[in-house]
Amino acid sequence: MELNDIKPADGSRPNRRRVGRGIGSGLGKTAGRGHKGQKSRSGGYHKVGFEGGQMPLQRRLPKRGFKSHLLKFNAEVTLSALSALDLAEIDVLALKQAGLVAEMAKVVKVIKTGEITRAIKLNGIGATAGAKAAIEAAGGSVA
Repeated sequence: MELNDIKPADGSRPNRRRVGRGIGSGLGKTAGRGHKGQKSRSGGYHKVGFEGGQMPLQRRLPKRGFKSHLLKFNAEVTLSALSALDLAEIDVLALKQAGLVAEMAKVVKVIKTGEITRAIKLNGIGATAGAKAAIEAAGGSVA
């Protein structure tokens, strides 16, 4: 086999449609564009969502919702994840090194999912009321 022998598989590359080449081709005269109208003209088309001047659907519907760009800097950690971490004092840097929160995280909060049995001390980390009660019940503290 040589490079000049390589050919695509049969039927994988259909012939290009050559329009406007006479009546015999089947695509002469109007070249498959029909008669008159915007879509028959060269360069004549409309932008996506255009409805002929009628107010488009995306503008007829009301705006709704909001997503804060600050959310990417917030992170959550569960009580069960903290209990799996073998550290007495936990701060944001320790959680980042353990891979429990993203590197971008600035604000970390502990939520009450799971249980904790040993005493831990949280530095610079928030906690929900239930999580704080569970940590203090285990002999730990939230600073």
